Amino acid sequence: MRTWTRAVPVTAGALVLALALTGCDGGGKKGHKSGSDSDHSSSSSSSSGGSGSAKEKTSYRLGQTSPTQKSDDDETKGATFTVTPTKVQTGTKADMANSGLEKDKKDEPKVPVYVWSTLNHKSGKPMELGDMDDDLVVRTDQGQRTRALIVIMGEAKWPNCPAMDRDKKLSPGQSEKICTAFLIPEGQKAEAVEINRGYSKKPLEWRATS
Repeated sequence: MRTWTRAVPVTAGALVLALALTGCDGGGKKGHKSGSDSDHSSSSSSSSGGSGSAKEKTSYRLGQTSPTQKSDDDETKGATFTVTPTKVQTGTKADMANSGLEKDKKDEPKVPVYVWSTLNHKSGKPMELGDMDDDLVVRTDQGQRTRALIVIMGEAKWPNCPAMDRDKKLSPGQSEKICTAFLIPEGQKAEAVEINRGYSKKPLEWRATS
């Protein structure tokens, strides 16, 4: 089940939604797949490992490129791309306080996590950046998995992590360096970045170094 955490930035009219994977359904509106799998994975399936080849490589170092991922969205079905997480950094309470977001009093305190990645379009129809990083998840040192912060109206401000243009499209042969912000409970740290690959496959994993 997905939990939607609401926050309203100080700027009037802005709305932010943070997605946390807290139960059995980690699905999103658009899916990508590696091989024949097109479902998003859940926190439970990720922790159990799922099925698939025991010889398949699923753990990577930051800076190493993912296997080719395939779009399963109707508009870009069959397009392929890769994701290369290069840096992971857990932010601070000061980052959160200066972000322009007003915390919902019902929510527990959170801090940001910044993930820098390179997206590379390999083949097929042009794809939006927001679709190419759609399956990225941050796993904390306490096992919580969280999807990226989504800004519906307005914009959050993070140090050295400018908001990307999620609607920008890449064509085959083009690449883009991006930074994505996630929110995790205060007191936890980012342990790894993952790419969800559905119920039948283990997620791909890049261990955080900071």
